[in-house]
Amino acid sequence: MQFGRYFEEFEVGAIYKHWPGKTVTEYDDHLFCLLTMNHHPLHLDAHYAATQTEFKRNVVVGNYIYSLLLGMSVPDVSGKAIANLEVESLRHVAPTFHGDTIYGETTVLDKRESGSKPDRGVVSVETRGYNQDGTLVCIFKRKVMVPKRPEATPE
Repeated sequence: MQFGRYFEEFEVGAIYKHWPGKTVTEYDDHLFCLLTMNHHPLHLDAHYAATQTEFKRNVVVGNYIYSLLLGMSVPDVSGKAIANLEVESLRHVAPTFHGDTIYGETTVLDKRESGSKPDRGVVSVETRGYNQDGTLVCIFKRKVMVPKRPEATPE
């Protein structure tokens, strides 16, 4: 089974559908909030969310959804990465709620060889996350430095 890709294996325009999806539980959301010290009641307090917000229920913290999608993409995109270089953009397009299932896919936008190190290249990708209804909930672009395929050594 393949885990990540070498530079040569990326093709501009390729789309990788990440599997499996992940159903977000209240526990997942609350644990992530507590680990990252995000104590906003929109995420943690059901009564507050029901009485003080437009959604009338807890909304999953957006950085968890981003982290989930980033993790889903590792086997397809950055499993062989030397470094994650940057996140160019991150948008939370629609809310995610407890019980929603998140699915992700990544499109290869560009790739270029490193100007300073001939054994690697930089790949630009866009990852999109959808809920079980097909609603786009999160989208981000990033650049990943990946190695080139090692040259075969003569025996």
